[in-house]
Amino acid sequence: MNNDYPRDLVGYGSTPPDPQWPDNAAIAVQIVLNVEEGGENNILHGDAASEAFLSEIIGAAPWPGQRHMNMESIYEYGSRAGFWRLYRLFTERRIPITVFGVATALARVPDAVAAMNEAQWEIATHGYKWIDYKDFTEDEERAHLDMAVELHEAVTGSLPTGAYIGRTSVHSQDLVAERAHIEYSADSYADELPYWRASATGPQLLVPYTMDANDMRFSSGQGFNTGREFEQHLIDSFDTLYAEGIAGAPKMMSIGLHSRLVGRPGRAAGLVRFLDHVASHERVWMARRIDIARHWREKHPPT
Repeated sequence: MNNDYPRDLVGYGSTPPDPQWPDNAAIAVQIVLNVEEGGENNILHGDAASEAFLSEIIGAAPWPGQRHMNMESIYEYGSRAGFWRLYRLFTERRIPITVFGVATALARVPDAVAAMNEAQWEIATHGYKWIDYKDFTEDEERAHLDMAVELHEAVTGSLPTGAYIGRTSVHSQDLVAERAHIEYSADSYADELPYWRASATGPQLLVPYTMDANDMRFSSGQGFNTGREFEQHLIDSFDTLYAEGIAGAPKMMSIGLHSRLVGRPGRAAGLVRFLDHVASHERVWMARRIDIARHWREKHPPT
């Protein structure tokens, strides 16, 4: 054991700070829609093999040097049909959300990007392509992030103010921290409140994301089987955090969605029922991730 251990296993400990959410909210609910379709592994994109992650094909394996037509069409469902179902759901309810947008995916769906901007959704960068970066060198990954930011600005009309790489390397957080226009990173699952970390370029704000309240578990061996299972897990998570907030320890609830997964009608029905449940409570702040980040910067600046 030494004092140079790079991980923080303590966090806020037994006395987490009061986030002071607006209007005395007992919970901040933050919904993310991941836009990855068209940016996934595909030999058409210059990749070595087909995609094998987050689809209806449980246990899929990459096909080196080949297109996987079933996999491609599953991803295409997300941009062709699932996105618009979710877009109607959130805009009709006036729920502000954050998009984690893969730059090459966004570039292939200009109508969807225009709809996101019209709805005033936050569009954070989700990297240049929806691929693993674990084996990239630091310089290679930096170049990809440079391309992601450049393409993101060209497609959306503005620089990203948030980032979630997702399939990260050990360098990802620090590379994001180098960019002054990116106000937070979501590449953490370590807490239920934002927190600061040290980086070579100064304090970096982490707004943690989630793997459990995430429809990705529809595509895993141990996960959700039906929309009702997803709904119940979200409701149980919300109720626990809401009760803690009422008792004096407000938290943030992150929810992760994908158009090709929860955009399917039977699963979307569970999401609708969860949103009805949230709407039946008063002290709830529905926010974009950038809103939470800026609130935290104001109320809890780095020390």
